[in-house]
Amino acid sequence: MTLRDVRKARELTQERMAELLGIRQDSISKLEKRTDLLLSTLRSYLNAMGGSLQLIVEFPDRPPVVITGLAELDEKEEKAKYRQV
Repeated sequence: MTLRDVRKARELTQERMAELLGIRQDSISKLEKRTDLLLSTLRSYLNAMGGSLQLIVEFPDRPPVVITGLAELDEKEEKAKYRQV
């Protein structure tokens, strides 16, 4: 599914998503058309819908592996940006 498909499945408009994220509707439109997103952007988009993001790596020779700890890294990087300003 695309981000647009997920949003529509949740019966949300671009306008409502913009309200939930505190951005403009045209930014939602651009975001949904992107093929390359930061994980933090994707996480925020899905969290605004009431969902969560989980990264799972699949290898042919072992069970799937859940990647953890990326949220903490994103939060630390965001806080560091604001401290530098």
